Amino acid sequence: MSDGRSRSQPRRGSVAEMDDARGPRRTRRPEPTRVGRRRRERAAEARRRRGRVVVVVFGVVFAVLIAGGAAFIMKKYFGSEPAADYEAGTSEQDVVVHVGSGETASEISQTMVDQGVVASSAAFYEAAVQDSRMESVQPGYYALPSHIPGDEAVATLVGGESRVGQMVLSEGRQLHDNRDVTTAAIKEGIYTKIAKASCYGADEQCVSYDDLNAAGASEDLDALCVPKWAIAGVRAVPDRDRQLEGLIASGTWDFDPTATPTEILCQLVSESAARYEETGLLNPARENGLTPYQMLTAASLVERESLPDDFAKVARVILNRLAVSQPLQFDSTVNYALDETEVATTDADRARETPWNTYAMAGLPATPIAAPSIDALEAVEQPVPGPWLYFVTIDQQGTTLFTESYDEHLRNIEKANESGILDSGR
Repeated sequence: MSDGRSRSQPRRGSVAEMDDARGPRRTRRPEPTRVGRRRRERAAEARRRRGRVVVVVFGVVFAVLIAGGAAFIMKKYFGSEPAADYEAGTSEQDVVVHVGSGETASEISQTMVDQGVVASSAAFYEAAVQDSRMESVQPGYYALPSHIPGDEAVATLVGGESRVGQMVLSEGRQLHDNRDVTTAAIKEGIYTKIAKASCYGADEQCVSYDDLNAAGASEDLDALCVPKWAIAGVRAVPDRDRQLEGLIASGTWDFDPTATPTEILCQLVSESAARYEETGLLNPARENGLTPYQMLTAASLVERESLPDDFAKVARVILNRLAVSQPLQFDSTVNYALDETEVATTDADRARETPWNTYAMAGLPATPIAAPSIDALEAVEQPVPGPWLYFVTIDQQGTTLFTESYDEHLRNIEKANESGILDSGR
């Protein structure tokens, strides 16, 4: 039976019901209008303009800072006007300038002004920065004419001929000159080397050999900077002229040639003592029974008697002989008191009693007999163990044989005689 209504169609759910069925509803962003797009483009362009302004402003500030720094440097070294400079041809007497270790061109330029070489630091500096050779200038003393142009001062400094007060002392060199009997060649002593290195200027101003020898013989050991560990030994030296023997080390030296002879010797002695002490010379744990001054003396014997490969063994022979009170009998100690020297010595020379001749007495000589190398000193401080009491060099190549047997030593001497190395030139 019908109620007069047609069959109802399925009822459509509400919007909320549909969304629940399909999941959360997403709101669609409306498409931008033409007006909206224009607004966003104008905003982006504004941001770009502000960024360009910031970059330009920063660049201007940076350029101002750089320009200010450059202006400061130009004002400091060159001034607002051309640097004061001497004219060429106005030079006067030479002066000695000291270049310290690690000094820059600006520091050297100030020294040049202070010493009267150039008229202004800028005159020297401006030329110095344009010459690459300034990078190779070594610390030391240089003689330059005063009152010269900056570029001339630089050229003189880097030219290589202005260096003064520099000398190289070979190992085993003695204070005084001596002559080789065989070749008649003069081996220059340390005082001669100092005198030659001290010369500077067009008129050859030099410290003389005689003045150095006189200064070195002074009884004022403090003025000569003799180290405390050597004072007693030096005071006991029988010949004042030889009292600084061994206290000036071998090596390369720079000294002020305008200093007095005493000041020069003081510098060399004090700096030599420092080099020696760096080896451990003053180490109280040494067990060789020698004082520091005696070790220096023994090292000078090692230096004069052998080649470096044999230093430690010769040092052991010295200590072994001293331990049993056996005379050292070294020809080098005989030669030390002679004006003429050679490898061989005569019977008469070996019999001559001097404070150094270890054939005529037991123990060490009165002083070192030469400037020992650091290697020779270290050999005395740390000799190799061994029983040797004798050694002899048997050929011109320096081959040296060691033994504890006297009979074997005599046979080794025969080998030396056969090679001719012991032939006398007297």
